[in-house]
Amino acid sequence: MMSDQISLIVGLGNPGQEYDHTRHNVGYLLVDYLANLWSISLIPDRKFKGIYGEKKPIRLLKPTTYMNLSGQSLRLCCNWYKLDPHSVLVIYDDMDLPLGKLRIRTSGSAGGHNGIKSIIQELGTQDFPRLRIGIGSAEIGGAVSHVLGKFTIAEMQQLTEIFKTTEQAIAVIRDSGIPKAMSLYNGITVGTT
Repeated sequence: MMSDQISLIVGLGNPGQEYDHTRHNVGYLLVDYLANLWSISLIPDRKFKGIYGEKKPIRLLKPTTYMNLSGQSLRLCCNWYKLDPHSVLVIYDDMDLPLGKLRIRTSGSAGGHNGIKSIIQELGTQDFPRLRIGIGSAEIGGAVSHVLGKFTIAEMQQLTEIFKTTEQAIAVIRDSGIPKAMSLYNGITVGTT
């Protein structure tokens, strides 16, 4: 298999102020972090139904279709730039992983995540790289209130470390391939809980 040349990084989340800094929006938060780090301006782009920015050779996208329709935005961007699904890295939250855990995969099912379900449906394949960021499981109040709840101040501080490590993992994916990044990052815990 050829080198995993990632040219589009997509962070999943929900648009609107009420969703800012919620656990479900960790993909959005990471794209904002990368845009700031890499000096990429993100602006609304109606043709992609998202917020988009690029600095060759990388593109960043935050779908604004709401989580359940994320695939529409991703498909529009892939079609416009004629991108293969293998060149797209999708970043999203995972309740089955504790905060501080990352999980990189080359493909797979939606695992109950509606944003990924939409992407699989719109792209017609499960074969696209993804990076899941653990947000921990609901202790009280159920799954919906957990994922739509805001990060605590302590969790936001830990997220800074998680995002630094995630950016390093993305660099390894781009330089050395997904298997190398999986071997380095899938077993570690970032920060303190």
